[in-house]
Amino acid sequence: MTQNGFRADQIDTSRPHPARIYDYLLGGKDNYEVDREAGDRLAQVAPEARPGVQANRAFMNRAVRYIVGEGVHQILDIGTGLPTSPNVHEVAAETAPDVRIAYVDNDPIVNTHANILLNRSAATSIVLADLREPEVILEHPDVRRVIDFDQPVALLLVAILHFIRDDEEPGRIVRTLCDALPAGSFLALSHVTADYYATSGKAEATKAVYEQATATANLRTKTEVEAFFTGLDFVEPGLVQVPFWRPDGPVPAGSEGIGFYGGVARKRA
Repeated sequence: MTQNGFRADQIDTSRPHPARIYDYLLGGKDNYEVDREAGDRLAQVAPEARPGVQANRAFMNRAVRYIVGEGVHQILDIGTGLPTSPNVHEVAAETAPDVRIAYVDNDPIVNTHANILLNRSAATSIVLADLREPEVILEHPDVRRVIDFDQPVALLLVAILHFIRDDEEPGRIVRTLCDALPAGSFLALSHVTADYYATSGKAEATKAVYEQATATANLRTKTEVEAFFTGLDFVEPGLVQVPFWRPDGPVPAGSEGIGFYGGVARKRA
């Protein structure tokens, strides 16, 4: 049996995958023992990892509500990960029921689960593709089916760019995607950082967890993450630790140590 060209025996469950580690840290069940072992090692070397992914998820939800509230009713979510309720389309529908969403991920298991768990409709597509090939994503027929690139688009790159190595040119990837968007579009992006680690040893231990995974962890500084937004206008409060981006309630204690930056920016005319 195939799924988007992949046979079941081509789906690698012998190595941890970032999306499934993330799902485990969120408390999800769509993961394997190898992913749970990696997640436990990560939580051991960096105890803030679990609250960090939860804070990142909450940031994404707030960012989606903000962007949809600004009148953008189509979303390109790349690196979507395993469906965790509320999903992006559920969050968006709270503000506007007509939002169109293209979900993109490079893991066949994520793709399979998404097809099963997400409500399929003419307004939603689920695409198996890799962020490292942005041109393929932009031209994919299932992306084009739901996204009109003549109208403003919300591009979500949430907790994905830190799995792209420097030699894979993450800056070029973001520019390619943003160049395809019309004025009035938004970029919502979050990224892991070691800026708040007390010692360099913690950063190295975090990276080591992913050395056996399907993608490495590439922690970047605030300056490096800000560079991904070049040419765009930040929405206040700019690039900040994710719990502090437009919180809708009291910020949880300990948020000062969360190692995730997040920001939203608009493409100017």
